[in-house]
Amino acid sequence: MTSSNIDHLGITAPDEHFEPLVEWYKNVLSPLGYTEIMRFPGMVGLGSEIPDFWITQKETHIPSGFHFAFTAPNRAVVDAFHRAAIDAGGTSNGKPGLRPEYHENYYGAFVLDPIGNNVELVSHSPESQKN
Repeated sequence: MTSSNIDHLGITAPDEHFEPLVEWYKNVLSPLGYTEIMRFPGMVGLGSEIPDFWITQKETHIPSGFHFAFTAPNRAVVDAFHRAAIDAGGTSNGKPGLRPEYHENYYGAFVLDPIGNNVELVSHSPESQKN
């Protein structure tokens, strides 16, 4: 079950971190099928079908401490996301696993991106469910 009214979201990156951050997210979100879909000067849109995650270049960056979560079709994709994020230089902020305090089938992983945003991938499906 998918329930969201979010069309897209975006983060900013300072000039010196812009291209490395774009590459980091392309690697980290590849388990979801994300690629670079659109590019404008100082702005890149990533997604699996449409550009729903944007990174915008700014001269300066105020640390945001944003937290955002992407939905995974199953737990194996959550595991792959965490591995890809660590391999790409991210910092684990919560290894893949069940979070029963949220609900019985909440399986997520958390990673800090190179500029400190807390990125999560979560599956809400039981382990035996194949999507």
